[in-house]
Amino acid sequence: MLTLFHSPRSRSSRIVTLLRELEALDKVAIEIVDITRGDGSGRKDPRNPHPEGKVPLLVHDGVVIWESIAIIQYLTNLFPEKKMAPVAGDPQRGRYLSWLAWYAGVVEPVLIAQAAGISHQFLDSTFRGPAELAARLETALTDSPYLMGERYTAVDLLLHSPFAWYPAATPDSDVVRSWVKRCGERPSLQWTADYDARTMAAA
Repeated sequence: MLTLFHSPRSRSSRIVTLLRELEALDKVAIEIVDITRGDGSGRKDPRNPHPEGKVPLLVHDGVVIWESIAIIQYLTNLFPEKKMAPVAGDPQRGRYLSWLAWYAGVVEPVLIAQAAGISHQFLDSTFRGPAELAARLETALTDSPYLMGERYTAVDLLLHSPFAWYPAATPDSDVVRSWVKRCGERPSLQWTADYDARTMAAA
């Protein structure tokens, strides 16, 4: 049995979107839980098995998987037929995994520091900065509509998500802005937005 612990309009929304892309929503029970949000609203929900009360959290037959990157890898491996990720042995697998790791290790730290107005040489040397982030995306997207080439994959879903939530952080690049817009027009994104709105209205 697969269970996703989800809070509407949070980081777990992109996992719901992924499930929609994988056509796997009928195979996963979605448990709606509360979370403590950045504006101070919400609370740590005792129904959520995540030790820090965060989402997303995936439970598969009693095995707990946390962190978006791990959950994305787990689900795309579990449902490979939709080709949202290159499978093991595919020559593009290494590039795909690198994008996932880059998001967790670089993109989120850089964007959070930028939003907080924090700048320090240690941060810049370790994580790089907005300029390097923008250059990496622009280089990858100059000759391709998506990060892995012609096909939309889970790395596009993941990496475009912070710019959808925080448009001010979107690099000043026509190529990157077009990619963000292209990813944002996926029917799965609108489905998740509607699902979250219905869920919140019913709460």
